[in-house]
Amino acid sequence: MYNAFFGFTQNPFNMSPDPSFLFRSPHHEEALANLIYGVQSRKGFIVLTGEVGTGKTTMLECLRDFLNAQQIAFASLFNSRLTPAQFFELLAYDFDLRCDRASKTQVLLALNGLLIDRSNANRTTVLILDEAHNFEWDVLEEVRLLGNLENRRGKLVQIVLAGQPELDRKLEQPEYRQLKQRIALRCNLRSLTPQETVSYINARMARAGLQNQNILSPELVHEIHFRAQGIPRLINAICDNLLLTAFAMESKSATLEMLNEVAADMRLDYPGQHPFRPDPTFPDHRIRHSRLP
Repeated sequence: MYNAFFGFTQNPFNMSPDPSFLFRSPHHEEALANLIYGVQSRKGFIVLTGEVGTGKTTMLECLRDFLNAQQIAFASLFNSRLTPAQFFELLAYDFDLRCDRASKTQVLLALNGLLIDRSNANRTTVLILDEAHNFEWDVLEEVRLLGNLENRRGKLVQIVLAGQPELDRKLEQPEYRQLKQRIALRCNLRSLTPQETVSYINARMARAGLQNQNILSPELVHEIHFRAQGIPRLINAICDNLLLTAFAMESKSATLEMLNEVAADMRLDYPGQHPFRPDPTFPDHRIRHSRLP
């Protein structure tokens, strides 16, 4: 709605996990490099964790783009509320296994044959499981057993488990110790720093066609970072609503009053009961924070 008004060619703060908008912060670069390395090196189990909204799904989209580019076969399961039977049925569907998909035995036989054939041709196969923190023990145990499929060249299937920090806590429980021991690589996504938030917002606006943006002042960007607590998804939501508010008021720049209105509408929860001391490492440390009215 506001793209033409501000000079964007596309929405800079779309909530969809678009790899073309990936902000390559050092820890995002490291996480993606670890995912690719783990797959290429046939490490077996790789775990990606991060708080809600830190970019796990975008990381997985980037990984899938890489797998497609390298013609590496993969299956992706996004619904983690599954029984073991449903898990194998979806697994067979995603790998397009020619078997009775309602039979665990038939699925395992067909999958084993597929993996052996691909391994003999020196080709890698990947299984991506998102929202893995929601998997029950019996499903994760089936996943662990799939990781036992291997030959002299390494694991036959590379398994990526992605989830919230609850996944790490779950793997620390005694009943998951066998799975924990098989994890070769761990990646963790954290919130953005104040400096990274500046670069993140500017990079997304530049990607959408607006170089050297002056819609959001440095002071306002710092306040956005504070209220979003550095979480990319919240930053996107705040900025999108902020630009929409500025457009509705026919203003080429956003203000703190607009941000207060957006924050109230979004019911943002942040430690704003008292004025917050600015980060001294931020580009403009003279920033003053204000509370929601």
